[in-house]
Amino acid sequence: MTPPPADDTSGKSGRRTELLDIAATLFAERGLRATTVRDIADAAGILSGSLYHHFDSKESMVDEILRGFLDDLFGKYREIVASGLDSRATLEALVTTSYEAIDASHSAVAIYQDEVKHLVANERFGYLSELNTEFRELWMGVLEAGVTDGSFRSDIDVELAFRFLRDTAWVAVRWYRPGGSVTVDTVAKQYLSIVLDGLASPHN
Repeated sequence: MTPPPADDTSGKSGRRTELLDIAATLFAERGLRATTVRDIADAAGILSGSLYHHFDSKESMVDEILRGFLDDLFGKYREIVASGLDSRATLEALVTTSYEAIDASHSAVAIYQDEVKHLVANERFGYLSELNTEFRELWMGVLEAGVTDGSFRSDIDVELAFRFLRDTAWVAVRWYRPGGSVTVDTVAKQYLSIVLDGLASPHN
């Protein structure tokens, strides 16, 4: 008896993931506009036409990279905020999760940081604006709750605090390198220590 054809779904899925990883690295290093389909195909060792068996356009690849990263990140954010932790612990968890995302999805974070202003003008990427709004509401809500319950100082400008946290945390993608001598756990703990406890010695 002739055995039935093997199910190669997992193989196709694995190849698709591999191609997305290659594309993400190139997009992060060179930028979206400077990276061509041929660049991605060359890096993958295939013909340009073969890439279209997996993706219908470069835009589709970008979309899949960002959606996967953001779906995972915001799923974790929502769980943290809904978990019932106090305000300080919630903020610590949000920051730590953000740094873990930089470690685990370094290229996707770099693409987002570099390209979001251009991508939001494209209807296909309308979800980026929606998630930016949700990000602001989640983090501002934690800061406001912390001021109300006494976890954070009452004299802080919550809007400025939010902008500071947002910008200083994510800019780490520029210098942090996964697998380097400094671990993401160390970076997150140092960042939180500086933000929440300050630089000055309590004895001075």
